[in-house]
Amino acid sequence: MYPKLKNAWFSNVRRDMLSGLTVAFALIPEAIAFSILAGVDPMVGLYASFCIAVTISIVGGRPGMISAATGAMASLMGPIIAKYGIEYLFAATILTGIIQYVMGMLKFGKFITFIPHSVVTGFVNALAIIIFMAQLPNFQGANWQMYAMVAGTLAVIYLFPLLTKAVPSALVAIIVMTIISVTLHLDLRTVGDMGKITQELPFFHIPDIQLSLQAVWSILPFSLALAVVGITESLMTATIVDEMTETKSDKNKEVKGQGIANIVTGFFGGMAGCAMIGQTVINVKSGGRTRLSTFVAGVFLLFLILVLGNVVKQIPMAALTGVMFMVSLGTFDWNSLKTLAKIPRGDALVMVVTVAIVVATSDLAIGVVSGVVLSALIFGWKSAKIKAHATASSNGAKVYHISGQLFFGTMTHFIDLFDYRNDPQKVVINFTASHVWDHSAITAISKTKLKYEQLGKNVSITGLNEESRKLVEQVGLAVSSGH
Repeated sequence: MYPKLKNAWFSNVRRDMLSGLTVAFALIPEAIAFSILAGVDPMVGLYASFCIAVTISIVGGRPGMISAATGAMASLMGPIIAKYGIEYLFAATILTGIIQYVMGMLKFGKFITFIPHSVVTGFVNALAIIIFMAQLPNFQGANWQMYAMVAGTLAVIYLFPLLTKAVPSALVAIIVMTIISVTLHLDLRTVGDMGKITQELPFFHIPDIQLSLQAVWSILPFSLALAVVGITESLMTATIVDEMTETKSDKNKEVKGQGIANIVTGFFGGMAGCAMIGQTVINVKSGGRTRLSTFVAGVFLLFLILVLGNVVKQIPMAALTGVMFMVSLGTFDWNSLKTLAKIPRGDALVMVVTVAIVVATSDLAIGVVSGVVLSALIFGWKSAKIKAHATASSNGAKVYHISGQLFFGTMTHFIDLFDYRNDPQKVVINFTASHVWDHSAITAISKTKLKYEQLGKNVSITGLNEESRKLVEQVGLAVSSGH
């Protein structure tokens, strides 16, 4: 048990601690911004980020991944606040967690395997673009000091590792730029300008709503949407971290963990959240690998709020904007641009469409689902080809050698493959190079047999593999054992 605990928590202590500190700084402006987007007090997002990060570090399935309040979730919360108020948001957050936990019990995590690589790449690139675009409002009405501060932040981030990699360069950049800004009294927007930070602990709070079936039904659609978006973003981010760290994660455990985290945050005055690809990239690139990095990010975030609140308020937004630019540049899969013209056109189309929809709607779930559906349609179109090669056997029968997949997409074409009137009395349909997939395929075989039998001709079905044979025999069609 101890080696397992050490591996999950204490195998990378120094780098995990430092990366967690770096992430905590980056979480603050994001949590405040997402709170404003949702229409709630900034502390709701900050409490959520603390509760979710700490909880998921213990119960999650992907070590090193950062979960907190996110823009994708916040964008769905406005209608709840406007219609029912903040207490119903807390209740919806708890219900979201319950739904996600049930999804984890039902092993929804396995559905990530159905998402094609082109959709994952499109998702990653779209998020990189969204992260970049989200920083642009910080430049509205900005002076030259803002541009100089962002440039200086990026210079520290990319040049400091040439001196040493012992400390995350993003953390150094935030500290150095804050000292410069405070010392020189620069005219820059700070974290404190984004929203009021109250130096108070989150407290246990049961949502003050009318406990009735009607109340549950009223928030259920919102909670369901939050659950789906949260799981989509979390599973996609987990897959990306798997690739970045060349390690595996337990996706179903992660789904359940997200559920538990949202239940906890709902009882502590926070809003629903999920995995954050931006902060996760900061964590991984800063050396964070184990659960400790996520735990430290959450705990240090609370420490910053409670103890260093007055210091945090003075952090220039320009420094954090520079860090997020680094995240955007590091997240984007630049190799995908080089290979765009070389990969199959269908995959290239799926990737571009996924990027376009996610960027246009800022809805990750819609973008991913659209990409998966388009991939399925393209796959179906490519698979919807079935051919027949006819030969004569020694006993005078005509043998049709079928090649291709027989399913709903090829059903009609299959029926048209045969020369019913001119064929001899004995016909053999050989499926050695084919596969029977569904009820539509069986219907096509039945119709073909019926057409021959109406002409007084005998048809034999041969060459079916074991799975196809079982499917065909279940509906009572006779199958010959010969090939």
